[in-house]
Amino acid sequence: MSASGNRGGRGSGGNRRLVADRRNAAPARSRAPAKRKKTTSRRRNARKPARRGILGAIGAFFRLILRIIFGIVWRVTLVVFLMVAAATAYIYTTLPPMEELVDGRARGSVTMLDRDGNVFAWRGEQFGGLVDTDTASEHVVNAIVATEDRRFFRHFGISPRGIASAIRINLREGRGPLSGHGGSTITQQVAKLLCLGRAYDPDVWETEAEYEADCRRGSMWRKIQEMPFALAMELRYTKDEILTIYLNRAYMGAGAYGVEAASQRYFGHSAAEVTASEGAMLAGLLTAPSRFAPTTNLLRSQERANVVLNLMEDQGYLTEAEADQARANPATLSSAAQDSTGDAFADWVMTQGPNFLLRETTEDVILRTTFDPRMQAAAEEALEEVFANQVREGSEAQAAIIVMSADGAVRAMVGGRQAGPGLFNRATQANRQTGSAFKPFVFATALDLGWRFDDMILDAALTINVPGSGPWTPQNYTREYYGEVTLTDALRASLNTTAVRLSEEVGRDLVRTVASQFGIDSDLADGPALALGVSESTLIEMTGAYAGILNGGSAVAPYGLIDLRLLGDSDAMMGQGGGIRERVISEFAARQLTYMMAEVVANGTGSRAQLPDRPVAGKTGTTQSARDAWFIGFTADYVAGVWMGYDDNTPLAGVTGGGLPAEIWRQTMERIHEGIPPRPLPMIDPVAEARPPEPEATPARQPDLAEQILMEVIGILGGRNRN
Repeated sequence: MSASGNRGGRGSGGNRRLVADRRNAAPARSRAPAKRKKTTSRRRNARKPARRGILGAIGAFFRLILRIIFGIVWRVTLVVFLMVAAATAYIYTTLPPMEELVDGRARGSVTMLDRDGNVFAWRGEQFGGLVDTDTASEHVVNAIVATEDRRFFRHFGISPRGIASAIRINLREGRGPLSGHGGSTITQQVAKLLCLGRAYDPDVWETEAEYEADCRRGSMWRKIQEMPFALAMELRYTKDEILTIYLNRAYMGAGAYGVEAASQRYFGHSAAEVTASEGAMLAGLLTAPSRFAPTTNLLRSQERANVVLNLMEDQGYLTEAEADQARANPATLSSAAQDSTGDAFADWVMTQGPNFLLRETTEDVILRTTFDPRMQAAAEEALEEVFANQVREGSEAQAAIIVMSADGAVRAMVGGRQAGPGLFNRATQANRQTGSAFKPFVFATALDLGWRFDDMILDAALTINVPGSGPWTPQNYTREYYGEVTLTDALRASLNTTAVRLSEEVGRDLVRTVASQFGIDSDLADGPALALGVSESTLIEMTGAYAGILNGGSAVAPYGLIDLRLLGDSDAMMGQGGGIRERVISEFAARQLTYMMAEVVANGTGSRAQLPDRPVAGKTGTTQSARDAWFIGFTADYVAGVWMGYDDNTPLAGVTGGGLPAEIWRQTMERIHEGIPPRPLPMIDPVAEARPPEPEATPARQPDLAEQILMEVIGILGGRNRN
């Protein structure tokens, strides 16, 4: 007890607490290391921020940058979105009804009809009229969607995927990101066609071509501008309406805007009748209208159409059988488009009427012309055949042909060996020396003054003193002289000295007047060399002047325009601008001259131009150093002129007017006169018109002796009576 008490007392005295402490000492010691470890852990944690501070700061910095960038991006995105939304909303309010946008041409079209009323040429910007997705053939609609924008009916106006794909392709092919493939949707293409709603302003663009080029310009800024416009159109119009604008407004080559004009231009029928192969060809034009136009290269256009047919088959617009059928029967041109003839004539006719109705028309105009496609083909074939068989290969010599009626109505025109619109027209634009082709006007002047076809003129050496130049002596081509010759012989042999002598006798000024009145408007030489054709003229002027000889001596104004009317109007706005005009020489003088020119072909320098079944009258012409060679002549029905030479005035090698030009003329006129009954030329009969020989003086008969005696007796008796 005491012990217990003592233990208890010890405990109460505080010793038990000590024992108890000892009892708990082990746990205390066991906790002490833990405390130290805890303390050590804290120290480590205290040192950690020192090590993590740099990384944390860097991380915090980048997190801050990201937060700033994100803040800027979403704010900029919001601003851009609001701006695009505002722009889209504004553009939406400015967009007119769809029908007002389908015809976006700056100019109207000119459609030309030949003498039989058939279309043979177009100029200007042709629009065939409104078609929509319901009235146009499904083949052309499907072909365009398959080729230009396969996701057209699923996107909202722009295609980020398409733009990214286009940039990737362009970069892979070594081009700029927006050079080549644009990745534009059909909606964006329509925005570009509408020039983002900007109309042509002459104060901003000097020409309409610059305006159109600016509208088609591809750049990142332009792509950005297209987006709100495309979005606004998607909100304003239905997909079919957007596609309708595209179908009518897209340029499709050869001056045709829209599928209706292109279908009429290339195939000769409406867009509603377009087949799968034709629709593929039309859709293929959109990439490069001029390059893939079938009138430029039909084979290339057909190959492009096959690519489009493959796309249509892949996208389910055509079955395999339908695609095979279309590929086996490629689209071809209509006969009118295939002929592609009369470009030189069409270009010339465009200059024959008022500028505001033709070259700068804003209306659609119909021209009825004098053009004859059969005669045009005859002239083109003759030229091609002669150059293929009688001219050395590689020659750059040129030739031009004009065929017209006696009243000046131009039936055919070849402006050079190359055909096509807008080319240099040597038949109407080339001023060349005429050579001896001018001589008929010298003889016409003399005949009208009273000279006769069988009058005599001296062919001998002739020297004329030209003021300021000194003495001038013309020579004949043969370097020989023939003495006294008739006017007919002088023209038949194309003698130079007689032509000059005759011109000097009748007066140069009068020769100049007669030539001008016949329609040669070019400046005519003042000196005596006028008679030898040193002056320049155009083929159309010379041919028109010869037509005046054929028609009996009256001047003509060559013309190609019969009448002009606006599309849809039945009444013509204007009529013929040419034809027979005032008389220049008497009919008898013209008939004598025609006979003399017929002798040129029958027995003179123009014999190569003879036709087998009818008489021909004409005249050759060769200039100094053979830089120009001419033959102009006529039958009773038509006049034709041929010029041959080099554009740079290089001399022709071995060519005279009586050579290749006469051959081209003959082959042209042989083809033209097929099926036309021959008729006599309007010329004199040289036998009937010949002067009767003057009776020789008969010497007075001397009276015989008986008569003398009788006369004496009568005289005596008479004298007595007078007395």
